[in-house]
Amino acid sequence: MSDIEQKVREIEEQAAREITSAEHLEKLNDIRVAFLGKKGTLTAVLKSMKDVAPEDRPKVGKWVNDARESIENKMEETKARLDAEKMKVQLKAETIDVTLPSKMQEIGHRHPNTIALEEVERIFVGMGYEVIEGPEVEYDEYNFTKLNIPPNHPAKDEQDTFYITKDILLRTQTSPVQARVMEQGKLPIRMISPGRVFRSDEVDATHSPSFHQIEGLVIDKGITFADLKGTLDVFAKELFGPDTKTKFRPHHFPFTEPSAEVDVSCFKCGGKGCRFCKGEGWIEILGCGMVHPHVLEMCGIDPSVYTGFAFGVGLERIALLKYEIDDMRLLYDNDIRFLKQF
Repeated sequence: MSDIEQKVREIEEQAAREITSAEHLEKLNDIRVAFLGKKGTLTAVLKSMKDVAPEDRPKVGKWVNDARESIENKMEETKARLDAEKMKVQLKAETIDVTLPSKMQEIGHRHPNTIALEEVERIFVGMGYEVIEGPEVEYDEYNFTKLNIPPNHPAKDEQDTFYITKDILLRTQTSPVQARVMEQGKLPIRMISPGRVFRSDEVDATHSPSFHQIEGLVIDKGITFADLKGTLDVFAKELFGPDTKTKFRPHHFPFTEPSAEVDVSCFKCGGKGCRFCKGEGWIEILGCGMVHPHVLEMCGIDPSVYTGFAFGVGLERIALLKYEIDDMRLLYDNDIRFLKQF
């Protein structure tokens, strides 16, 4: 036993000498590894405990722990001293000439897409809607089947959709979030689902394989097309100005029936016709309609009791219109000369 105690004291004394003589922090770390690391000399004493009689092990453990504590305290003291010395040298070497002109600091700001999204969210949250997000990697069932899109629908073609496996894909719309919320059965529902979507499109002034959508859904008793028209009319006036008018044109979407495309009167010319609206006086902004009864059934909602409406708008579409940008690619080129305008 006295041999082990003597060995622990010798290790402690040797460590103290080396720590005191250390001249930089790197050396201090090497000492820590040499004595306290997994293969350190003090750790080796603990590993030899199996050869010590059971009644003597508490004593050996106490000697080792006391030595470890002493070494660690000594290292902390030395580290504090070395840090202070290093700071003195650094302060002496790094002088500042206060007469030099200051450097202009570049301050960042929100992207045009973010500005447009926050404005849309503000409008719908003000009308009592909830903002809900969902996964970008989605199941075919939620992206197509539960939205009343059959297996042979053109939208499911691999030329239009990025498939990961036969049943998993990059979502082509944010409507799957609506299906997931309807499945939960917590009614009524008033929500918008913004997010990134993916389609196999060639990059040009109005298309990109990755873009953003904002889709809305309302499910409740007694919801009619008049509620949809009123909601989107308020939305358009809030977004583009109080004099904005809306026009609904019949259309077809598998998810809704009846369905419509929505145009707004040109906010540049007031509907008279100009370059911005291509002389038509109207600008298409989104698609909408009453939720198809079959969609409600597939999501566990009784269409004889509940009805609802849905709509979808491209976030980039809003940004391009609102800020009079004529090329979608400008939003993603990261050209500071363009982005700093916002």
